[in-house]
Amino acid sequence: MVWSAWLPDGLVCLAFALLAVWLTHGLWSSPARRALALNERDQVLYEWLLANDARVLFGDLGLLTDRLNAPDGVNLLANTSVILLGVLLAPVTIGFGSATTFAVLATGNLALTASAWYFFYSRTLGARRTAAALGAGLCGFAPGMVSQSNGHLHMTAQWLVPVMLWLVVRLLRAADAKPAPAGTDAAGTDTRRIVTSALGLAVVAVAQVFIGEEVLFLAAITLLPVGVGYAILRPTLVRRVARRFGAGILLASGLALLLLAYPLWFQFDGPQSVRSGLFDPGYFSADRASWPAFSPLSLAGSPSSADLAAGAAEYNTFLGWPLLLVVLGCAVWLVQRPLAVACFGAAVVMADLSLGPRLVVNGVRSGIPGPYALLTDLPLFESALPTRFALAVVPLIATVLVIAVDRALPAGSAPRGDPDRPQTARPAWLRRSARFLAPGLVIAALVPIFPRPLPTADRPAVPEFITSGHWQDCVQPGGVLVPVPLPTPSQPWSMRWGAAANAEFAIPEGMFIGPYGQDGNASMGKYQRPTSALLADVAKTGTIPMIGAGRRHQAQADMGAWGASCVVLDPEAPHTDVLYYTLQELFGPGTRIADVWTWRL
Repeated sequence: MVWSAWLPDGLVCLAFALLAVWLTHGLWSSPARRALALNERDQVLYEWLLANDARVLFGDLGLLTDRLNAPDGVNLLANTSVILLGVLLAPVTIGFGSATTFAVLATGNLALTASAWYFFYSRTLGARRTAAALGAGLCGFAPGMVSQSNGHLHMTAQWLVPVMLWLVVRLLRAADAKPAPAGTDAAGTDTRRIVTSALGLAVVAVAQVFIGEEVLFLAAITLLPVGVGYAILRPTLVRRVARRFGAGILLASGLALLLLAYPLWFQFDGPQSVRSGLFDPGYFSADRASWPAFSPLSLAGSPSSADLAAGAAEYNTFLGWPLLLVVLGCAVWLVQRPLAVACFGAAVVMADLSLGPRLVVNGVRSGIPGPYALLTDLPLFESALPTRFALAVVPLIATVLVIAVDRALPAGSAPRGDPDRPQTARPAWLRRSARFLAPGLVIAALVPIFPRPLPTADRPAVPEFITSGHWQDCVQPGGVLVPVPLPTPSQPWSMRWGAAANAEFAIPEGMFIGPYGQDGNASMGKYQRPTSALLADVAKTGTIPMIGAGRRHQAQADMGAWGASCVVLDPEAPHTDVLYYTLQELFGPGTRIADVWTWRL
């Protein structure tokens, strides 16, 4: 009986998993040789970060790593690292490589997020399975989620958000419970549920920080308009629970801040930390015209829609006009349901904030201020990307759709724990019409935004010099290896060498967020040293440079500043013959090891 009860849930989750595998199948034929065609650079960064996280198995893990940007290092919390996921999947990384781990997370984040929302809707809100599956599918595979899968693992790892919401609801229900009679076995049960819910909420929030801090920020911001709207619509509930619920939230917040005190200090004031934002909120603002449009990665989308977004990983708003109309209709139909009204109102708020400080329409940036202009000077908001506020709209409208479809389905057992369900009977003709109309309209609105597989492409193999361990003939583990050309934010390809070697050697420069901007502000990468700039120019132009004593002396000084032990020429680099000549002029004759030329220093 237990298995038969869980079988439908298992089939729903299996369907989500199969859909996620289908969407990412382009990576699975050969993870090390396949890349996301729309955002390969971020994939390279995450593969390196995952390889660095896997060093926990060797007792080497900290919030500052010296294996990139040698010798200064990189503050992992100042970057969009997924430390907890990298640690949990360290055996996969060591056994199969960080490219495989990346594919696992790109796939798993979509499936797990959808599954987590399914259990939240079906168990916590008590919705029927059909309604819960439709809403959860939208949450896990919305255009924004599929788009963010192009290299942004920290944004697609949203499967703890429903867990946090479940704990908030659990806390609310415990606070609203009637006190048990003194002296009975039930006395103190509700208080214990308040405390355990608060403790669980703190622990899950802390875990989310080490998975994707931005997701936690968006979830917290979203809960504010939802809570305010729900409180306005249910004032008697507020009066009943205010004291006990508030105490639970304060307990959760206090414990979370206590546990995060050192990590947050390290992130904002520790070594290699950055206090300013790297990205311009005005640039990363949602175009108003993108909301009714279809994502290029959706069934009804077209490549021309890409012009309405800041990049292929930011199709966050492309929900399509059919879905927007259906959500509006459902919200009107559910006007007596406080939760639906509160979620719809919050969705409008988050959608408005996604428009950024100045409205953008069809690519034209106007001078009309948006609501976000009121927040641009506040901490955290000044460095946030407004367009990603649209990601919070998805679960809000999904909740409205779940309530609508659940209400329309044939009457059965009342959903568990749904205080918003009206108790008045509806006319028979209305029940029969709604039974088919609401689910049918929702499904019809979701079909155009059904996702397409992520585009992938071949990429060069990592040199045998790295994969077979020959690099140890050139540099000791923990030493500094200089790949030529050196990695930059726009050309980070040689960071794959460090990832393939499980970050056992360090690399100068690279792709990361660091404090190298003007006045110590945030920068993407680091300024190039003269030798690095020289080699990058040779690789770009193929022009033979003049090498004299001055440049040889500068090259030795740069290698000394990096603490380098070995220089290695990438066999896949452009203009390898000119690069080889340049390196020979700088460092003398090279040594051939496996499939690369090397220069020991």
